[in-house]
Amino acid sequence: MQLKSSPLDDPAVANFAWARYKRLMRFMALFTLAVVIVSWTVLYQQVGFVSIHFYIATGLGIGAAMLLMSALMGLVYLSNGTGHDASVIDPLADEEV
Repeated sequence: MQLKSSPLDDPAVANFAWARYKRLMRFMALFTLAVVIVSWTVLYQQVGFVSIHFYIATGLGIGAAMLLMSALMGLVYLSNGTGHDASVIDPLADEEV
């Protein structure tokens, strides 16, 4: 079995890919902040002031979920966009089903 080289082994490709990932995460952090503020506004209009802990928990829950999803999807795009996925060796490729 011969090992394939990953395109991320090249420093120039890796730097470009990680810079694009960081730019995506900065955008998603700003977008997440906007969504949290809008959700707080809608909740305040619908429910009124319940407790500050309710609004903190809501903001943290929405923010953590959105940032985690964008981080994981960003890594999927980074892996696929650089060709790193194609360089993985499939040990089951020669087996019959």
